Amino acid sequence: MKRCLELGGNEGLVIAEPGEFTLRAYLNNKIDLTQAEAIADLIDAQSEAAVRGAARSLQGAFSDDINHLIEEITQLRILVESTLDFPEEEIEFLENAQARQRLSAVKEKLQTLRAGAKQGKILRDGIQLVLAGAPNVGKSSLLNRLAGEEVAIVTPIAGTTRDRVKESITIEGVPMHIIDTAGLRETADVVEAKGIERSWDAIRLADLVIFLTDAQSAPQQDDLKTQILRELSPKCAVLELVNKADLLQDLSKTAPSDALLISAKTGEGIEALKQKILELVGWAGPQEGAILARRRHLDCIERAAEHIEKSEEFAANGNNSLELFAEELSLAQRHLGEITGKLLPDDLLGKIFSQFCIGK
Repeated sequence: MKRCLELGGNEGLVIAEPGEFTLRAYLNNKIDLTQAEAIADLIDAQSEAAVRGAARSLQGAFSDDINHLIEEITQLRILVESTLDFPEEEIEFLENAQARQRLSAVKEKLQTLRAGAKQGKILRDGIQLVLAGAPNVGKSSLLNRLAGEEVAIVTPIAGTTRDRVKESITIEGVPMHIIDTAGLRETADVVEAKGIERSWDAIRLADLVIFLTDAQSAPQQDDLKTQILRELSPKCAVLELVNKADLLQDLSKTAPSDALLISAKTGEGIEALKQKILELVGWAGPQEGAILARRRHLDCIERAAEHIEKSEEFAANGNNSLELFAEELSLAQRHLGEITGKLLPDDLLGKIFSQFCIGK
């Protein structure tokens, strides 16, 4: 292979850059940007549901939704801007054309699109799930139970886990990137302290933190729970979980009323835990016609939604705000156009295609 490349190089052949073939298809209008991204997503898909979602995006389902919405906004813009030269007839003309009702329909469709994109992002990127708590409460046992195999070392000795252990699984087709962390406590051990520092880093970046206690220590962990809550990002959910349910009866104790009770040892409560995880991350379940979406797509949709909200306010203000009404519609249209690549900065385009495999 190396010799073939050398001979080809002597004849002027060059190795394709990451995403070069897909980029050429995009630049030659064979596909749009969401379809180009779907090719990479199809290659990287982590579940059957993600494969189906990427395939639908590649076929143009997501692009069609975006383009139909852009067209509706375009028609509304034409209507609004065409009235600006006839100020004495503006309001009557817009009312006769049902401009506000059409704007309301655009807003509703955009909300539906945003909800679908949120589901698509979960399906594509998965969930960063962190198991956190004091030493020896069963975090590694829970990781092993969820993974279905022994991926983390489990011993009765507190502090066995000294660094993050990562494992990816799927729950109902949703990728879950689970991180088992070092037990959170004060320690003079340099290696363990470094592991605990990394535990806090993982907690700050999590989509969902499972705060794990056990039947023996749950009542004494309120301070640690408060400390974890202070470190969470605003968008991170937290679930309090009490492990070792099999010991509760022997200890004559009960779990906190707001906590979920499981046993990583026996498997008790694990299915209920999986459903609770899906609920907390906002997964609505398998849907016909699901597509994959990226953070970039969702950001564009949310910015477009903000401008539609503002345009609705200006539409309600009457004659004095119609130019602002039209401008907000234009900005919403522009952000939606960024999704399919119609209005995309060159530097962002280069960044997107640099993430492809060589060639492709």
